[in-house]
Amino acid sequence: MRELPNEFAAARGLAVCHVCGLASPVSAGQCPRCRAGIHLRNRESLQRTWAFTIASVLLYFPANLLPILRVESIAGPQSSTIISGVIQFWHEEDYPVAIIIFVASVMIPILKIIAIVCLCLAAGAGWRPRGMTRLYRVTEFVGRWSMVDVFVVAILVGVVQLGSTISIHPGAGAVSFAAVVVLTMFAAMSFDPRLIWDAAAARAQPAHQD
Repeated sequence: MRELPNEFAAARGLAVCHVCGLASPVSAGQCPRCRAGIHLRNRESLQRTWAFTIASVLLYFPANLLPILRVESIAGPQSSTIISGVIQFWHEEDYPVAIIIFVASVMIPILKIIAIVCLCLAAGAGWRPRGMTRLYRVTEFVGRWSMVDVFVVAILVGVVQLGSTISIHPGAGAVSFAAVVVLTMFAAMSFDPRLIWDAAAARAQPAHQD
C-alpha cells in the first residue's frame, strides 16, 4: 500500500469495520464491538473488480444478440432480443415501456461498465477523488435496476403457460443478460473506493513536500 499522510486513519493504523462501522486499530485483528475481521483495504480489490468487469463485457454481446424471450403459439414460434423488443414497443406506440426497457436494459449496463472502468483507472491515477467517490455510490445504487428485463421474463414464463395455445420460454440471451447484471453488481461491490483516496494522497505528496 502507498505511504499515506499522517492525517489519514490508515496511516495511524486504524481501520473501519465493514459490519458495524467502528474505527479500530487494525493490529487487533477483529472489531471489538461485533468481532468481525478488520483490515485496512479490501484485499485484491482491483483484481477482482477487473475480472468481474471483463467477464461482464464478454457476456454483454450475447446478452443483446441472442433471444431473451421465445414465444410459441398457434401462429408459430417467435423470438425477441432486447433491442427488437424495444423496437416493437416503440412501433406499437408504447413509448414509456420502450424507454424504460431501453434505459434499464441497454443504457444502464453500458454506463455502469464504463463507470467501473473509470473507477479502476482512478484508483491507480488518483483522479478527482470526491467526484469518483460520488460516481461509485451512484454506480452501486443504480445497477440493480438493470434486472427489469429478467423480472419481466420470469413473470411471463411463470404466468403465461396456456398449453398448446401459447407458451413463453426464456431465451439464451436472458441467461447472459442476468449474468451481466450480477457480474457488474459484484464488480461494484468488490471495488474499494478508499483506493482512490490513497492514490490521490500519494499523487499530492511530492507537490506538498516541495
